Amino acid sequence: MAATVSMIQTELAHREAIRDCLARCARGLDRCDVELLRGAYWPDATDDHMEGLFVGNAYEFIDFIVPILKKMDQTQHFLGNMLIDIHGNFADIETYYQSIHRVRRSDDAAYDVVVNCRYLDNMELRDDEWRILRRVVVPDWFRIFPDSADWSAGFMGVKAEPGGRKPNDRSYQLLAAAFPD
Repeated sequence: MAATVSMIQTELAHREAIRDCLARCARGLDRCDVELLRGAYWPDATDDHMEGLFVGNAYEFIDFIVPILKKMDQTQHFLGNMLIDIHGNFADIETYYQSIHRVRRSDDAAYDVVVNCRYLDNMELRDDEWRILRRVVVPDWFRIFPDSADWSAGFMGVKAEPGGRKPNDRSYQLLAAAFPD
């Protein structure tokens, strides 16, 4: 049977909803936004965030990881290549991502950690909404740099205020209608 326009439109809408959920999850991590993170996972979801870090209920993972992220100056999670296989109300997704973390040492000096991993997600559609049901993080590569940029000096002579966490990051004013408290 040939694919019809309505079949393609429906599949594209589901794929976009899946991508939106994954983007909200990345934003939730970087802004330390617990509510946004919880909205990306079903309450019964699990997260295997590398065996040595955390394995268990996703909401417990959020409670575990947000205080750790808040101790870092900045984090950024970049989503990359994404394969989405939708089968009924379930989808299997592999998403490449790179995360950058600016961490403080005990002597208050900062250093950077860059990690390349993949999210292996099983998502479920419930009440017309896609959320993560099971996440497994597969690390592929990392690099630890002994130092970090000096924000007080600016970059290329331009001094700028770095992004922040919820609610102080400027994006919360810009996206207030899309992400109300």
